[in-house]
Amino acid sequence: MAKPPAGTRMRADARRNHERLVSEARTAFAEFGADASLEDVARRAGVGIGTLYRHFPNRHALLSSVFSDAVSDLLDLSRELLNDPQPCTALVAWLRAIITHAGEYRGLSRALMAASHDDASELARCSGPMREAGSALLARAQRAGAVRSDVSIGDLLQLTNAIALAAEETPDDPELADRLLTLTLRGLKA
Repeated sequence: MAKPPAGTRMRADARRNHERLVSEARTAFAEFGADASLEDVARRAGVGIGTLYRHFPNRHALLSSVFSDAVSDLLDLSRELLNDPQPCTALVAWLRAIITHAGEYRGLSRALMAASHDDASELARCSGPMREAGSALLARAQRAGAVRSDVSIGDLLQLTNAIALAAEETPDDPELADRLLTLTLRGLKA
């Protein structure tokens, strides 16, 4: 369960409201996509829309809270993959995991792409740690000579979100994401 922002002390009822909002948002985003109605989320959580906005000033703040567990899992995976004897394979595995994660919620890829250009966005808060994790995997693959030196982690993250978005828009082709990632990876090779 996503926690309130660090350093924030909440009353027990406020904490329960926060947890219910995150839980109901996760359900609504899974069912209706990242553009699900925030009024519906509040209603499902048994609170008013004002309560939702007191906890989450905007949609990106709520998305960030909902996806913090998945981001944590992706960061854990990146640390595990740093020990993989094949640096390029490790990088590819991590990129595939990002695409899979982004594909879980319709509209998430679009939101992540928009947040990547807005440092003030709450959703961008997830971006820094993801960039650091990806940079470590990319640098390893570049040092091994498996990936061109002019490839940046920012470009790779945008590409993975674009691939996830393309796959989302083409649900009748379940292999599309893997094919697009394979094509992208051929262009990365040194």
